[in-house]
Amino acid sequence: MSQLFTKIKQVYWLLFLLLPNWTFAQIQGQPSFFIRGTITDAQKTPIPYSSVGLYRVVDSSLVTGTAADDAGKFELSAKEGRYFVKISMVSFRERVIPNVNIQNQDVQLGSLVLNLSTEMLKEVVVQGERSTMELALDKKVFNVGKDLANSGGTASDILSNVPSVAVDVEGNVSLRGSGNVRILVDGKPSGLVSIKGGSGLQQLQGSSIERVEVITNPSARYEAEGMGGIINIVLKKERKEGINGSFDFITGNPDNFGLGANVNYRKKNLNFFVNYTASYRKAPGRSTLYQELWRNDSTFISRQRSENELKGMYNNARAGIDYFFNPKNVLTGSYTYRLNKGKRFSDIQYLDYLSNTTNLQSITNRTQDETETEPNSEYALSYKRTFTREGQELTADVRYLDNWEKSDQYYTQKTLLPDGNPSTIEDILQRSLNDETEKQFLVQVDYVHPFGKDGKLEAGLRSSSRDMTNNFSVTQQVADGAWMPFDSLTNNFLYEENIHALYGILGNKMGKFSYQVGLRAEWTGVTTTLKKTNEVNPRKYANLFPSVHVTYDLPKQHALQLSYSRRVRRPQYNDLSPFMTFSDSRNFFSGNPDLNPEFTDAFELGHIKYFDKGSLSSSLYYRYTMDKILRIRRVNELGYSTTLPENLATEDAFGAEFAVSYTPFSWWKIDGSFNFFRAITDGGNLDEDFNSDAYSWFVRKTSRFTLWKDTDLQLRGNYEAPQQMPQGRRKAIATLDLALSRDILKDNGTLTLNVIDVFNSRRFRSIVEGDNFYTETNSQGRLRQVNLTLNYRLHQAKKAVKEPGEGDY
Repeated sequence: MSQLFTKIKQVYWLLFLLLPNWTFAQIQGQPSFFIRGTITDAQKTPIPYSSVGLYRVVDSSLVTGTAADDAGKFELSAKEGRYFVKISMVSFRERVIPNVNIQNQDVQLGSLVLNLSTEMLKEVVVQGERSTMELALDKKVFNVGKDLANSGGTASDILSNVPSVAVDVEGNVSLRGSGNVRILVDGKPSGLVSIKGGSGLQQLQGSSIERVEVITNPSARYEAEGMGGIINIVLKKERKEGINGSFDFITGNPDNFGLGANVNYRKKNLNFFVNYTASYRKAPGRSTLYQELWRNDSTFISRQRSENELKGMYNNARAGIDYFFNPKNVLTGSYTYRLNKGKRFSDIQYLDYLSNTTNLQSITNRTQDETETEPNSEYALSYKRTFTREGQELTADVRYLDNWEKSDQYYTQKTLLPDGNPSTIEDILQRSLNDETEKQFLVQVDYVHPFGKDGKLEAGLRSSSRDMTNNFSVTQQVADGAWMPFDSLTNNFLYEENIHALYGILGNKMGKFSYQVGLRAEWTGVTTTLKKTNEVNPRKYANLFPSVHVTYDLPKQHALQLSYSRRVRRPQYNDLSPFMTFSDSRNFFSGNPDLNPEFTDAFELGHIKYFDKGSLSSSLYYRYTMDKILRIRRVNELGYSTTLPENLATEDAFGAEFAVSYTPFSWWKIDGSFNFFRAITDGGNLDEDFNSDAYSWFVRKTSRFTLWKDTDLQLRGNYEAPQQMPQGRRKAIATLDLALSRDILKDNGTLTLNVIDVFNSRRFRSIVEGDNFYTETNSQGRLRQVNLTLNYRLHQAKKAVKEPGEGDY
């Protein structure tokens, strides 16, 4: 296994375990007691992820540490003695609580207020900044702003560099090798990952993202959807007093020009926030395909070369208001509007041979000219109430999504003789019109009720309804200039989905054991309709989804967790839609209206070790899946292929994952991850040749160097090993990214230069084989990208400052 590391500060300890009711520091031989508290700002707003360290008074040595949870709460464990507590957070003054004495009972510190660092004094002390990667046994939090290579990129670029996550050439996202992952934005569904699937994330500028949360084995409080787990993208929003924010200006090659603003203004009980990003991007790509078709003792060979370019304007605006009735009640209303206009042009050349590649038969050139418009809206209203008792809270959320997409495409096709002269085959001019709509209404209520010393009861409900339409038509111009429809490719597809859910979770702690047991019930109704042919396919089913998480705290800052959950992958709109892609006239992709859902039982054993200069997180996992959904490629006797999702019998997936952090020197910080997995797929229900036993692994490593004051250099490497698939194999991918940053404008600005894919090696290569064909592909969806980004901060100090005498004990 490679040595893989993440950044951590030497001044204080940031525990990766984010759940506040669990602690690593267990002292053998003597009883331990708890120190608890809640960290807020001056307006009583919780400050999540603040670093909390417990130190001995005698020698100021660190005893243990933790990070506050999303509600600003923390919990430490130690034996009897005299201590002091140090709390640190970027943009806030460090605070020290002296004379914390444990004498045969727990200590309640109550609400601890941190003050903003608004004055730049002569004595500047660099405090520990939030780690790029914060680990918990069931969740990983990636603070993406700390990764220099993310500057100027999109949400898709950011996810492609999150450990355990992979993004393919089409923008599809997978987690631990599974393509079925639930992607949320701010914990809720978003239009960005609906009609277009994960590829819509290519339209979201990375500068609007605060962090990414990866939940590999979710509890019952989360949707059961997502066999591989959940990825939650958290957008930036401030709640600090006064006006503050940050601004980004981007330029790059190939063309990448953008600006972003994240601003808020708070006055007493009102907080206004605005997030706006606008960008113009030109994304060139290229691909090749080699195929052999065997028919009647003859071999027909086709070579295919494609070059494409997508350019467009992307606008994302989000605005909202927080109203604080009092420190324990807040109502938030927000509106998001996206308007994207793109132009796609592709040029495909087909070279057809007989028997061998020296016997050229014909040359065919095909072009695609597409104009695409996507106006999307999202309305949200949220309420949160906290009660007098610590940990008791009620949240409610209502949101409505209204998405629309219009695509107008023209195709030309011309066939030539091997010498380049015109053939007798007539030229083709075709047009495809595609109108897609989506309307979704969502209601969610969650309640948490603590009991006893460490007990907690959670309950909630969720109801969503979604209606989607796709009016698709293809026509071709005939000799007299008229346009004739392709009846087989013209229809109106309707998708109606209703999902209702209830859940309950019970959690408690007994000595070194913490447990959480949950059950979620979901009722699903999906109906698909093809209007022209009046084909109606209703599906209704009810399922139970249990989850269990058990944690055991070991001495010397170790902890173990065993978890289980049941998950489902329901066929979504794109999985069921029968319409085929038409840009490539020989290779068609579509959904499958007869697809069934797949169900997975997921088990995971996790471990965390916290040591002197870093941390180690490891996990072993196993997933058993029934009705496994995979895309199967078939080639007909003319050499034309269709690829669509189908249900295979089962899949057994095993894996091991490691994430390590280390800071060998104050000027050198390293982080990384390693994942190894094995997938045994039984596709014998379709074809005995679809059985496979696949091994693969991938590794990511980042090194960040401080060259001199305020200047950093970062190198990031990624490697994905080859992987066997039911129909062939995927080849290895190796990439390197480079970034250099420097603070300017009196530390109010940061200038970052990065090169994504230095060697232009991010290519997706695969071999697919069937009874009558062999196909080899090589795709590069994005070429090497160079970006220069300026980030300017308004009333947001990059460095925390302490006043004379503060923080000294």
